[in-house]
Amino acid sequence: MAKRRQIGIGNITIDALAKRYLMDVLASGRLSYGDFTRRFESQMAKLHDRRWAIFCNSGTSALHVSLSVLKDKYGWRDEDEVIVPSVTFIATSNVVLHNRLTPVFVDVERDYFGIDPGKIEEKISKRTRAIMPVHLFGQSCDMQNIVRIAKKHKLMLVEDSCEAMFVKYRGKPVGSAGDIACFSTYATHLITTGVGGFAMTNDNDLAIMIKSYFNHGRDGIYLSIDDDNTTNHRKLLRIVERRFSFVHLGYSFRLTELEAALGMAQLSRWKSIIKKRQANANYLTRHLKKYEGYLGLPKIRPGAQHAFMLYPIVINNPQINREKLIEHLETRGIETRYLMPLINQPIYVKMFGNLEDQYPVARFLNRNGFIIGCHQDLTKKELDYIIDTFDRFFEK
Repeated sequence: MAKRRQIGIGNITIDALAKRYLMDVLASGRLSYGDFTRRFESQMAKLHDRRWAIFCNSGTSALHVSLSVLKDKYGWRDEDEVIVPSVTFIATSNVVLHNRLTPVFVDVERDYFGIDPGKIEEKISKRTRAIMPVHLFGQSCDMQNIVRIAKKHKLMLVEDSCEAMFVKYRGKPVGSAGDIACFSTYATHLITTGVGGFAMTNDNDLAIMIKSYFNHGRDGIYLSIDDDNTTNHRKLLRIVERRFSFVHLGYSFRLTELEAALGMAQLSRWKSIIKKRQANANYLTRHLKKYEGYLGLPKIRPGAQHAFMLYPIVINNPQINREKLIEHLETRGIETRYLMPLINQPIYVKMFGNLEDQYPVARFLNRNGFIIGCHQDLTKKELDYIIDTFDRFFEK
């Protein structure tokens, strides 16, 4: 049987450099934290204007630990509140719940899908401790106003930047504004290590705590197997004494040198990856613009760059049935996803009841939005096939 054509929302290419780096790791006999991880962390931190970047097994783990360390450091209590957008991947609010905190949902912008700064302050209470904006699909939220609100109300800021990296908003790198920012290198993301993520911060104390939490809560004196590589006899004995000491209730969220090697290979061409994604998105927009009476195509926020991790589309005409369009695309091998529905997820309806009426923009996007891919490995032939498939739908 012939394999059905499939145009996915993401892709990963293991090129010659990645294979060489992987072989270097295997030849070294060192799979735990080492030179590749150190270099990967250092370069990612520099690219996002952060002092520290700590590599871990997922963006979700990075978000989870970020809230854990803030709760620990600042004495937050169970059921204290974290403000989150009403449209995002479910991990954003799940980590709030897993930390025994309370997610407080805020509606989003219809054009850019980020949390709406104009609706945040009405949700702030005496128990609010943090705001968690999410940079969806490849571009920044309106961080200028969000930072202003956080400072005004003395709230911590945790940026969920799992879907955006390398781009800027008002001259600053995405993920550079918060107390902590979290990124993902999952298989369909902008750079990919299979699984993986980062927590980044400029706060030295938070960085040590985050790394400790990723490593079972281990004492900060010994967080990698190189920390005891010293000729200072007195220092060595101090490390030996505390090498198996655990000071936090931590997790096992580490990764290996193999994932870091893949990441370093991808970093060598991050500019071309982003440039190709942007070109693909522009090509799709240019050829689908004739359907703007029916489809809302992605917009770029003024003052922003867009990495186009995904290509979001919103049906804005009741004559078009989203499910029929999705069926038309999927049966012709073009993969789709709904546009990050959150508050209507079955588990959240069970936990919180029907919330959609309180968030009209989220409700609209939940019912009318979807995404397709525009990743760097799409060929012109595949892009033309996507456009032709839309044409055939609208010709009916």
